Amino acid sequence: MSSRARRIAIPLAGLMAIGLTAGTVSSAAAGTATSTAAATTTSSSTARSDVVSRNAATPAEQAVRFWTPDRVKRATDHNDGLDLTTKGLKRAGGETPDGPSGSVPPIGAEKAKSTKSKQVNLPNTVGRVFFTLPKADPRNPKNWRYCSATSVQGKYRNLVATSAHCVYDTKKNTFYDNWVFIPSYWDGDTAWTGKAPYGIYAAKTFNAHDDFVVKEDYDYDYAFVNVYNGIKVDWEKAGKRWRWTVKNVGRLGDNVGGQGFTWNRSTKLTVFSFGYPAGQHPDGDRPYTGRTMKWCYGKTKPMPESKKYNLQEHFGVKCAFTAGASGGPLLVNYNSAARTGYLVGVNSVAWDTDGNDRYDHISSPYFNGDTYKVYKAAANRWTGNMPR
Repeated sequence: MSSRARRIAIPLAGLMAIGLTAGTVSSAAAGTATSTAAATTTSSSTARSDVVSRNAATPAEQAVRFWTPDRVKRATDHNDGLDLTTKGLKRAGGETPDGPSGSVPPIGAEKAKSTKSKQVNLPNTVGRVFFTLPKADPRNPKNWRYCSATSVQGKYRNLVATSAHCVYDTKKNTFYDNWVFIPSYWDGDTAWTGKAPYGIYAAKTFNAHDDFVVKEDYDYDYAFVNVYNGIKVDWEKAGKRWRWTVKNVGRLGDNVGGQGFTWNRSTKLTVFSFGYPAGQHPDGDRPYTGRTMKWCYGKTKPMPESKKYNLQEHFGVKCAFTAGASGGPLLVNYNSAARTGYLVGVNSVAWDTDGNDRYDHISSPYFNGDTYKVYKAAANRWTGNMPR
């Protein structure tokens, strides 16, 4: 693995994908993990364990009330305009594990047998996260943003995985406001018309790596968010204001399931990437709307090292996703019948590898022992019902 001493604190953002090859994935109880090399998971002495956990600044009810149907529809894809090309970049040598590989099974798959499906069924776990920029006027639509994310296995079935740049603003050095997750989002009306009756889940605790929060190191561009139990909202327009009625729908993982989690895998895996792209390509073309979930499929490879953007340990997969897909999952061993697999990365950076002003690859940080430590801290946090 590349030496961390070579890293420079230069921020970047975009969207990503990761690749790893699936080996035998061990079963484990919820919130625990099994190493494929040993009974307990270990890391090398160089592995970092700096986990930054912060409670959301916005009260949960306030965050949910903020995202009225009209605001959800007007939220824009979150991207700082990163445009990476491979021209002049040094080819990376490939990421290496910092300890034994390990895995946590998807929710419901602890004792389940594998089944096959010829169809690519979209995962119920994947959705959009909505937030407002911090230290900015929340009434201004330019501050209404969204990314992609997925529910993932955790002890209390309350965990969402996404990119760190979808929870933390490196320019203002603070976490985003009014952060909520809507799984199986569809066409702007999902949470209110019953087209996806899974509810809205407000953030309670953000969990990220210190090297992203402090050093703006995008080799750590991943985060895990503990959310309160969901609520189903029925909105009614009353003049210029909205009125709502709500119903508790319980834990996220009980409603949509949760993807498994795996780390220290090969860099050459066959993966699916899911997300809600909507941004434009460098040439100005905008092929996606963000209204529905999209997917890519392929084999991953190490991406070039980019010192300009402090990028040394990313995997990439061929994919034309644009902004909006940031934070969506990279899943290995995806089972279309069960709609679950194992999270090996999150969409982080978009690449134009042939210089034609079109994104053609997405990349993800390599998930290693550091990633597992952030995940483990988050996977054991309880939340409960949203305070009212």
